[in-house]
Amino acid sequence: MQSSHYAGSTPVLSGNRITLRGWQDRDLWPYADLVSDPNVMKFVGEGVMGKEEARAEFDNMREQWANRQIGVFVIADSISHEFLGFTGLFESPLLDELELCWSLSANNHGMGYASEAAILARDWTFQERKIGPVMSLVHPENTGSRRLAERLGATVERHSEWMGQPRLLYRHILPD
Repeated sequence: MQSSHYAGSTPVLSGNRITLRGWQDRDLWPYADLVSDPNVMKFVGEGVMGKEEARAEFDNMREQWANRQIGVFVIADSISHEFLGFTGLFESPLLDELELCWSLSANNHGMGYASEAAILARDWTFQERKIGPVMSLVHPENTGSRRLAERLGATVERHSEWMGQPRLLYRHILPD
């Protein structure tokens, strides 16, 4: 993991093909497109978001970095700087703890971006912020996210529920 610098209150983390960075105005519409896609949002929260919900969530993610110095990063292509998705620490009053989350736009699935991004975010969380262990809530039918959580070394701690939907609570532990 390379932490290159901070942009405002959000660190910028560089991987082989991606950069994790803070939210910029130009990310709003690609984010709104991602959260309005029923295939991408099938297993996320309450599902598809409209433009107003997307704007509110977008603003909330920016504020979280400013207020707490933790949050959800934008995943951007290192060369084109194109918005690919997001990863990082999701905080909600509905959760008892921080969640390591990830999501990609549909056209970016299957390329390894989520793995690279989630590893960067997890390692930054553990090493730089000294936060951990953390969890990920994954719908049992979301095989892609289940594989990713397991690739990250997380194990199922228990069956849970989130917004009336079944979830597996994966535990990410600090490395020895």
